[in-house]
Amino acid sequence: MPLNPYLNFDGNTREVVQFYAQTFGLEEPHMQTFGSMHSEAELPPGAADRIMHTFLNIGGSTLMFSDTFPGMPFQHGVNNFSLALVLSDENALRDAFGKLKEGGTVLMELQEVPWSKVYGSLTDKYGVSWQFSMES
Repeated sequence: MPLNPYLNFDGNTREVVQFYAQTFGLEEPHMQTFGSMHSEAELPPGAADRIMHTFLNIGGSTLMFSDTFPGMPFQHGVNNFSLALVLSDENALRDAFGKLKEGGTVLMELQEVPWSKVYGSLTDKYGVSWQFSMES
């Protein structure tokens, strides 16, 4: 059961990912934007071109990336990273979410989203940010 680091940036994810891809001799990955998942009318100005999700496989590990949504607080070293638990076992995913939310703060209850049958996020009682997603 691998845990994937998930790094968040404030509008410069594309630049960061291009830099890491070049550094590690990787092809630039597909970058899903907020605009590709929502109509421009649903998004605040400047959100459409921000990166909603992308990832690089570096040395056998998956490093995930996203821009913050405009207006969300952003602080380097405080809320610009999380751990992503990506499983194909829905029961194990729900069980881990249920245990980690005890004493923590749920940011998004587990639910179906366009990219996953089950997705949710929380901050556990120790201040660690988690994302949960079903493998497709």
